[in-house]
Amino acid sequence: MSKTISYRFFSRIVHNDAMKEDPPEIYGWRASFLAMSSGFGAMLFGMDSSIISGVVVLPAFLDTFGLSGAKNKTALANLQANIVSTLQAGCFVGALIAGIMADKLGRRRSLMVAATIVLCGVLLQFNSWGHLEPLYVGRFVAGLGVGVCSVVTPLYTSENVPRAIRGLLTGTYQFFIVLGGMLAYWINYGADLHLPGDSSWVVPLAVQGLPAVLLLVCIWFCNESPRWLARQDRWEEARVVLAKVRALPTDHAYIEAEYSDMYTQLEHERALMAGAGFWALMKEMWLVPGNRKRSILVVVLMICQQMTGTNAINNYAPLIFQNIGITGHSTGLFATGIYGIVKCISCAIFLLFLADTLGRRKSLLWTSIGQGCCMLFIGLYIRISPPKKGEPIPPVGYVALVCIFLFAAFFQFGWGPVCWIYASEIPTLRLRALTVALAAATQWLFNFVVARSVPVMLTTVGPNGFGTYIIFCAFAFAMFFFTWFFIPETKGLSLEAMDTLFGVVPHGEFHLERADSISKPDDKKHVENVAVKVESS
Repeated sequence: MSKTISYRFFSRIVHNDAMKEDPPEIYGWRASFLAMSSGFGAMLFGMDSSIISGVVVLPAFLDTFGLSGAKNKTALANLQANIVSTLQAGCFVGALIAGIMADKLGRRRSLMVAATIVLCGVLLQFNSWGHLEPLYVGRFVAGLGVGVCSVVTPLYTSENVPRAIRGLLTGTYQFFIVLGGMLAYWINYGADLHLPGDSSWVVPLAVQGLPAVLLLVCIWFCNESPRWLARQDRWEEARVVLAKVRALPTDHAYIEAEYSDMYTQLEHERALMAGAGFWALMKEMWLVPGNRKRSILVVVLMICQQMTGTNAINNYAPLIFQNIGITGHSTGLFATGIYGIVKCISCAIFLLFLADTLGRRKSLLWTSIGQGCCMLFIGLYIRISPPKKGEPIPPVGYVALVCIFLFAAFFQFGWGPVCWIYASEIPTLRLRALTVALAAATQWLFNFVVARSVPVMLTTVGPNGFGTYIIFCAFAFAMFFFTWFFIPETKGLSLEAMDTLFGVVPHGEFHLERADSISKPDDKKHVENVAVKVESS
């Protein structure tokens, strides 16, 4: 077996048993290209939610939309919150319909439809010209497409890529989110410095459509998910696509084993719960204990992800920096750009060196403490020694600024990418689209809650809004205990091994013969080690 350049690269940064046992050919360019292509759906998320954070503070935007004369800070904060959070409202609806859409149309076609919807929404936004109505409608329509992508992108990637690097490549979803956010921050900063008049807000809003165009073009050259094809009983197509994306012959032993695992799991699921209609799937999700546990876990993880406060900073970064004493909208936009760079670098380091080596559980544990400490320090600084208008920032204020950057790094080392990796890999095949849709809808619902409430919280929750940071700090520390007691490790396991890991077996009993049926040796060993822990929790 020839060891490709891709394999040599991945083997240097990923250290798990699956990497040692799988054929080197499966780590070729196809899986990486597929993950990068679908990643533009995630870039939509990052760019569309971050562009607006800089646009709503631009003088030209405030003048054009009649907001510059607002004397009531709370009223202005409410209006800005409405503009920002309309996208999240659309994303929530998009995420709700994405599961059914992904199952009916397929993963690949759903991404293409979503990209088209986003382009329509972006067109409405940059043609609003002082009218709030088309701006609201445009952000809601774009949100529909972004919401669909937030479900289908990690789902599509996880169902295609090899198990040893599934964490890394599925986690590129989070990397593309922060990459889109970073680009958005610097686009806002450049537009403020170099574009005159209304073009300073029109151009950033128009650029939001660029990831949608890239998604449409790149996904055209990618294959459909073999696991979706299998679920449609298109077994021969599934085998051919699986062999293509693994760069192996259709009769190779590895393809036979993975194909057999897909067939066995799907038949087992159908035997457990007949029918594939919506209500049959809902019964299967909530009445089978192992499925119910997985659904609850991903919902709670997504709530926790938002309650770290990350999207409070993403959506209102210039306002947050003003809150800790950074003055001038250009300076705030520059600091926001640096924040985006920190997020990008941190996420890349995590995905390359830790996602499939350190694992999911440990990453969530230590970053919970790190994020909580950062938020605690910022809250105490604003409460005890708040910045004063017209005076230079005290040294402790710069430490608070560093804490925002550290918070961004901690989030990208854990709660940013891991939640999406976990939500897309643990569901059973028949319920994967529905479970990821549930997770994404939860994420967008609480993203909306945060986006809508934070500007008001910064003006009402304690002196100078210090209580906002203390609330996020409390959630971060609580998340440590939730992870410690309820989250099992999944690194290196095949998707088909998740049923046994979560105890989805007849009569609720764990039989070692189920573990024996797993074709990949490291899956069997890992499942046997954790099965008792999972059942007891």
